[in-house]
Amino acid sequence: MRQDKSHRDRIQGGLWGAIVGDALGVPAKTSTREKRGQDPVIGMRGYGTHYQPPGTWSHNSSLLLSTLESLVNYRLDLHDMGQRFVLWHRKGCWTPWGEAFDGGDTTQKAIERLEKGVEPVMAGDTDVKSNDNESLIRILPIALRFADAPPDDLLNNAYRVSSLTHRHPRSLIACGFYCLIASALTKGFDPLDAYKGALGTASKAYVRPPYLTEMTVFKRFISGQIHELHGSDIQAGSNVVDTLDASVWCLLNSSSFEEAVLKAVNLGGDTDTTASLTGGLAGIHHGLSGIPPKWIGVLAKRDDIGRMVDRFIEKAPK
Repeated sequence: MRQDKSHRDRIQGGLWGAIVGDALGVPAKTSTREKRGQDPVIGMRGYGTHYQPPGTWSHNSSLLLSTLESLVNYRLDLHDMGQRFVLWHRKGCWTPWGEAFDGGDTTQKAIERLEKGVEPVMAGDTDVKSNDNESLIRILPIALRFADAPPDDLLNNAYRVSSLTHRHPRSLIACGFYCLIASALTKGFDPLDAYKGALGTASKAYVRPPYLTEMTVFKRFISGQIHELHGSDIQAGSNVVDTLDASVWCLLNSSSFEEAVLKAVNLGGDTDTTASLTGGLAGIHHGLSGIPPKWIGVLAKRDDIGRMVDRFIEKAPK
């Protein structure tokens, strides 16, 4: 069933939702699920794991905003995008307080390759151990920018952008699934229909190498029943497959934006990433109007973010 919300409301909701989710999760990062059960996050907090003030977002949003800015200036230029990642890493561009914090080794090594002039599409690692969730965290703008493209084009763009830091087929597939769901949500599809539709498209896209052999790793996700799992079965670490499972599970088991992102944070583990990915999807579905204004109001650099989001909407498909 399609939901009646404006295109602008959905795009704004997705982008702001991802950043809000990130900021909600930053103070709780690496906390255990047991800890969150004893002290559940119910709103925007500060300090905690990284000792940052309320409304501070992490490298998740820094890389998402760097991707967004590149797409505002160019349709899709991997050289430009890669150099924006370098500027984040070296100069603190698109950071909440002027200095980068957090970030994984796989991304850092890829950025160092980009800095040395390695071709962007070849900069990412291909080792199976490189499949953390750090290309998935910044893929949402690709889903929004190319939401109306043919599925093969959307997937190819997602793969190319992931490859800046992560080139293993597992990471590419996870980014592809997320983009397919996000794209369907922008068109007003119900989350469960968007999820099932993504599986249908993937059943055709992933029947050939190098993707086919990875399908067993995604067996819970491609079962079409990820939403029926008990919360205790959902992992919330930094593995890209687990993160995809967790974010879609939170979306499908919630009736509001607030419920979805708080559910994600209270899974514990990689709280900022899970909540950011959940917030992106839930934000598209519920729209900007579904996000508590008080959460947006406390975000670092919210005026800068707002201007960039507005510029992006002018470029996104209507």
